Amino acid sequence: MARIEVKSEITGTVWQVKSKPGDKVESGDTLVVIESMKMEIPVIAEGGGTVVDICVAEGASISEGDVVAILEG
Repeated sequence: MARIEVKSEITGTVWQVKSKPGDKVESGDTLVVIESMKMEIPVIAEGGGTVVDICVAEGASISEGDVVAILEG
């Protein structure tokens, strides 16, 4: 099974965590929502699989390139 690291494309604050470990996700599903410059930007799954880990918590500051979730699929 492939292990996929889903990374943030922007710097901001984790506004909402939409998935949890064990969830099955499809390509395009929102995993986390990041607030940056008063905009809400979704971090989406690029492929289907099972969420193994959510690496961020709501309210946490993150940088571009930080791993926010790990999928296995």
